[in-house]
Amino acid sequence: MNQEKVHDVLGIGFGPSNLALAIALEEHNRDADDPVDAVFFERQPEFGWHRGMLIEGTTMQVSYLKDLVTMRNPASDFSFLSYLHDKGRLADFINHKTLFPTRVEYHDYLAWAAERLDDVVRYDSEVVEVHPVDEHYEVVVRHGGQLAVHKARNIVLALGLEASVPEGAELGERVWHNLDLMHRVGELTEAPRRCVVVGAGQSAAEVTDYLHRTFTDAEVCAVFGRYGYSPADDSPFANRIFDPQAVDDFYASSPEVRAKLMDYHRNTNYSVVDLELIEELYARAYQEKVRGAERLRIHNASRLVDVDTRPDGARVTVEFQPTGERSVLDADLLVYATGCRPRDPYTLLGELARHCEWDEQGSLQVERDYRVRTTGDLPGAIYLQGGTEHTHGITSSLLSNGAVRAGEIRDSLLTHRKAPTRDYALSHY
Repeated sequence: MNQEKVHDVLGIGFGPSNLALAIALEEHNRDADDPVDAVFFERQPEFGWHRGMLIEGTTMQVSYLKDLVTMRNPASDFSFLSYLHDKGRLADFINHKTLFPTRVEYHDYLAWAAERLDDVVRYDSEVVEVHPVDEHYEVVVRHGGQLAVHKARNIVLALGLEASVPEGAELGERVWHNLDLMHRVGELTEAPRRCVVVGAGQSAAEVTDYLHRTFTDAEVCAVFGRYGYSPADDSPFANRIFDPQAVDDFYASSPEVRAKLMDYHRNTNYSVVDLELIEELYARAYQEKVRGAERLRIHNASRLVDVDTRPDGARVTVEFQPTGERSVLDADLLVYATGCRPRDPYTLLGELARHCEWDEQGSLQVERDYRVRTTGDLPGAIYLQGGTEHTHGITSSLLSNGAVRAGEIRDSLLTHRKAPTRDYALSHY
């Protein structure tokens, strides 16, 4: 099947990043003489954002003011406050006196916004190939087992994140990544007697807390290399690393300065936990010691040295690194809460990959407006949302700068559509 229409923009993926872009384009089109025709393809059957980690009671680590629009357009009717007003909960939320909604509520906000843009997104649609043809791109999409070709002048990749597990680790029936927790916990036919959670970050602490609260007779073992959970630095000055201005500063910096900035501020986001949750877990472990019935066991300064997977669980060997002492844990459930990484765009780009500039680490080179640098004669721009930490800093895969980034990409699309030049085409496409 061949779709003859040539879209101005074709977005691959419809998570928060491309949702924010769709909103920015919709707001432009309301009063524009030159509306932008955009379509987005999402392989999930409906909108969903990390559904497997929607643990009841967990809260966002980013202010609701850093929603899909407010940092770009505070008057937008797609804001979190507009959502609350539409749902009849604005006064209730104000009385709650918090900047941080629950993750479940924030997901409902995202789904609310996505539903309003249902006309520009095609769900259950997986992009399998992209290649240039004359003055546009042809994008092959699999929908319901059928392939269709769609055409576009510009492509925006927002491929999201995927599970990261230690080298050699294999997931299975009773060995999960935390991204699948809420999807799979219902599969358990009986309550586990022992759970092992690997990881030192927020997700690991949340999984540990959830399993300990849910399975009240189970022993829950947290295994991580640090001596203790480290608190996230969310102090006001440190939080400036998430500001839009920080993206400009980071992009203008030398590789050496970029590395220093990332190192200085890793404790704002990576392998850190909200202090309130740390204190709750510690208090719980202490009270269990007082009662002489310890279910929450912290294997700190430790690492997994062997995992023997079995149909009903896994036999896990844990090494306490200061002494080398090892212990064997027979677990009914092993959960790797070991982080996520941006999905690699290389396979999807196919033949386009040889037209793109890559650095020595195998990362795409990206302009300040998120256009991929290209070396060949391509028909239009390829934009990248996510996977730009090496060029744009720590907010690359976070929600903090999503609204502003969406506006920058929209403005770039409009600028280069209105004022194309031969020099631009030669130097950037």
